[in-house]
Amino acid sequence: MGSARNIEPDRVPITVASMPSPPAAVLGQNRARRAAIVDELRRRLPRMESAAAATRALPFGLATLDAHLPQGGLTVGALHEIAPQTPADTPAAFGFLAALLARFMPPSRPLLLVATSRAFADHGRPHGHGLSRLGFDPARLILVETRAEKQALWAMEEALRSAVPAAVAGMIARLDLKSSQRLHLAAGAAGLPLVLLRPAQAGEASAAATRWRVGAAEAARDRFGLITRAGWKVTLERCRNGRPGEWLVEFDHAAYRFSLAAALADPAFSRRAGSR
Repeated sequence: MGSARNIEPDRVPITVASMPSPPAAVLGQNRARRAAIVDELRRRLPRMESAAAATRALPFGLATLDAHLPQGGLTVGALHEIAPQTPADTPAAFGFLAALLARFMPPSRPLLLVATSRAFADHGRPHGHGLSRLGFDPARLILVETRAEKQALWAMEEALRSAVPAAVAGMIARLDLKSSQRLHLAAGAAGLPLVLLRPAQAGEASAAATRWRVGAAEAARDRFGLITRAGWKVTLERCRNGRPGEWLVEFDHAAYRFSLAAALADPAFSRRAGSR
């Protein structure tokens, strides 16, 4: 064989074309557009922040009670629990829940109530006339019935994520800590209240911002024997960044507002409960 030769490939010069610089006029327009966007954001942010602050808590309109709650009212973007003092107080606890739900605005948005078939069978379905007496427009109510509580938890979480209702409520017998945390986070992310009606024996750990115990109290009647103000014995058992307390709360069926018949909270009790 002949002698081998090293053959080098032809060296082809590579030319890298640089991107043309944008005209100064274009750069000036971009800067002006960005400056206008920043100015618009600065103009809108204060209003957005003030609106968020205005809807952060819902007061009961009772100075003595609201003083026990953070920011003077019920935290809107959070999970709250209501339980009857005894199983016989379940209708009273639901009435308190309904009167509370009716206060969440705006009135043009629906209120969602989720429960299993078993819960409706045990306690019955809400009655339109009874809801109206508590200031709750029945036309706002959307009932969601599920076969199992797992489906009810899913429905409530999805309703919160949709941000369509003004508030979401549910009747749940069993709720573990992890599920309560998921619901609380979903309520916080949506900025919507979630209120659960729990059984009398409920006492497990929960991520709820507040836990209330409600018992039936004697109602005020007119001279014809008709109820004019519903009454509840209300105990705030637990309140994150707040203080527990006890009150005798009434609801005026004509004015559609809460009133405080008598403060039952003992300051010593509040200090003891708050230090737990």
